Amino acid sequence: MLNGKKIVVVLPAYKAANTMERTYKEIPFDIVDDVVLVDDNSPDDTVEVARRIGIRHIIKHHVNKGYGGNQKTCYAKALELRADIVIMLHPDYQYTPMLIHALASIIAYSVYPVAFGSRILGKGALKGGMPMYKYIANRFLTLFENIVIGQKLSEYHTGYRAFSADVIRSIDFTHNSDDFVFDNEMISQVFMNGYEIGEVTCPTKYFDEASSINFSRSVQYGLGVLRVSVIHRLHRWGLIRHRLYQKPVT
Repeated sequence: MLNGKKIVVVLPAYKAANTMERTYKEIPFDIVDDVVLVDDNSPDDTVEVARRIGIRHIIKHHVNKGYGGNQKTCYAKALELRADIVIMLHPDYQYTPMLIHALASIIAYSVYPVAFGSRILGKGALKGGMPMYKYIANRFLTLFENIVIGQKLSEYHTGYRAFSADVIRSIDFTHNSDDFVFDNEMISQVFMNGYEIGEVTCPTKYFDEASSINFSRSVQYGLGVLRVSVIHRLHRWGLIRHRLYQKPVT
């Protein structure tokens, strides 16, 4: 716990057998209370490794539900465990668990209700090996989103995210995409509900075993991001009513 807040780290996993142990060993268990691993029907030994290293809460999808579908299971389980703070950490070791303290503190001490680890603040992205085309696309999409949504994030596309459980409960993420654009839909929902997002400079690592999407999937993702931004603006103007922003059923 931190300042009396229960912290649950969720690990959305797919083919993470070779990197999970390195990630898990760096999680700061002086403040982290529980870890949840959701395996999205990996063809490797992800679940077996998770059991061996002692992860208590393991959920295996028997069909691949996609990155967004994986997160839906992660957040539902974290809320079931009565988390106050939920931190999503990729088990591919692309993001350092050493920043969990910083991200959790921002929420635990009520600085912001949501905090992201940003690869763009500083020089973490290119220094860590982000391909140039992905860096350029990241900067273009972030600029477009900031203008259309009306915010000033340095990056919308990081996979290192921390949420107050109250924020997650206020969002009906069950209607979000099961694919990668889930992340941007959730950011749109956060902003639509009036919450602010804090950011922390985050180094990153690109290597063969780190998860990444190919060029065609990146294009598909980029088009989805543009669509979400436009929907956000039209909903804000009252020109459409979109199901992304409906209140969750209690």
